[in-house]
Amino acid sequence: MSDSKEIRVQRLAWLEGIRIFAAVMLLLYHSQLLFTHYSYTPQPTGLWSNGQQILSAAHHLGSGFFAQLASVPVWFGFQFVDVFVLISGFSLVLSLKGKPLEIKPFLNRRSLRILLPFWTVAWLAYPVLWAIGKITNSYAPDAWHTFGGLTFPLLFDYSGGVLLPTSGPWWFVPLILSLTLVFPLLWHFLQRWGARNLLTISLLITLIYRAFAVYVFGGHPTYIILDTPSDWQPFLPFIAKLSTFVVGMVVAQSYLQGKGAVYWKPSKALLVGIPIYGLGFICQFYRFGWIFSDFLIAIGLTLCCMVIFRSISKTFRLQSIMVWLGIHSYSYFLIHNFVVGRVIDLLVHDQLALYYQSLPIMAIVTLGLAILADSATPWLQRGAIGLGRSLDSILVHTSQQQTCAFKVGDRVHYRGGEGWEVIKVEQVIHDGAFYLCQISDGHKALWVNENDLEPDLDRSKQAKIH
Repeated sequence: MSDSKEIRVQRLAWLEGIRIFAAVMLLLYHSQLLFTHYSYTPQPTGLWSNGQQILSAAHHLGSGFFAQLASVPVWFGFQFVDVFVLISGFSLVLSLKGKPLEIKPFLNRRSLRILLPFWTVAWLAYPVLWAIGKITNSYAPDAWHTFGGLTFPLLFDYSGGVLLPTSGPWWFVPLILSLTLVFPLLWHFLQRWGARNLLTISLLITLIYRAFAVYVFGGHPTYIILDTPSDWQPFLPFIAKLSTFVVGMVVAQSYLQGKGAVYWKPSKALLVGIPIYGLGFICQFYRFGWIFSDFLIAIGLTLCCMVIFRSISKTFRLQSIMVWLGIHSYSYFLIHNFVVGRVIDLLVHDQLALYYQSLPIMAIVTLGLAILADSATPWLQRGAIGLGRSLDSILVHTSQQQTCAFKVGDRVHYRGGEGWEVIKVEQVIHDGAFYLCQISDGHKALWVNENDLEPDLDRSKQAKIH
């Protein structure tokens, strides 16, 4: 492997490391929320007030100083959703591999990358969730929400109305799918307007929209529990995170040109990333700050994670492990809330010691299920394709009402030769229906396609006369 290729693999390794770390942080975040019964979520009451609320909530996680201190970053694990959005824009640009964008193949390929794992997890999970619910007399998805999950995106809903009752984090799936669908348009503008202009326009659109979402639509960000007229719905459409996605695209384009933030030294990345993250962190505690917080947090947190995981990836063995784990990060994200919810509700309850013991187990079990789901996806895909083709062949045959041109006893010509008679007719269905005829000349018998035969009109007329 050349040096340039080794560098490229290392950089992709740190990116995959961020993916799986973000998924694990979301698992820990939801675990902490469920165990403490949502004792803390950010509120627009200022930095000091939120600090006091965190200290109060931390008592649910033990009296020890270090346990409470370790719980603080987990309260903000939701911030990695915006990291996912940024690196999604980055990854989609890399997926083009420097080639022109062909819209139809791109949309087919990328949409299936999102939907196939989702369908696999949904189709495998619903029977299990239903069985566990019935056996333990706990929650089981009802018929309507099961139908919505199994047929998504037939019921495409930004608010996650048909997906949330199954898994709260699934609201993210419509978001990332919609960003994928608008990517070709954004890529066109990136090439036509340039990175600076596209970033400026997208940032203006996002900030103006988020201002409307707060002050006109009466909404609040997804990570806040607050009684507002529209709840969190105004912050779910892709336009609320458009500029974050575009930042990922712009950084990726610079990266492919051999420049930009990916090539910064660790000291510079931290010098830029930490203040930006700190400003975004403070903004989330103020209503006005909701307009800017997610954008700033995504940039600052991603820069800091880049430094950390790029450093880790310098060890080649860890590099390959990070790439392998990153491959399963999406399925990990889709599954994690099932594991967390059932374990805490059915086993842990309010037992603090058992909660801490279960955290590594939940993380490992989720990874194992993600690997199983990713392994099952190609099998389910091939099965669905095979079933679809078979059904198509049957329906095409039925609609055309195709019949064989020959019947048993007909005299035919085969390859210009006379004296052949049809002694058997069989229908074959394989990517379309056709007929095979078994013919005999009195000495030997052959199976041939009906299209290779011609009727022996002279002998047929003689047969009719006699």
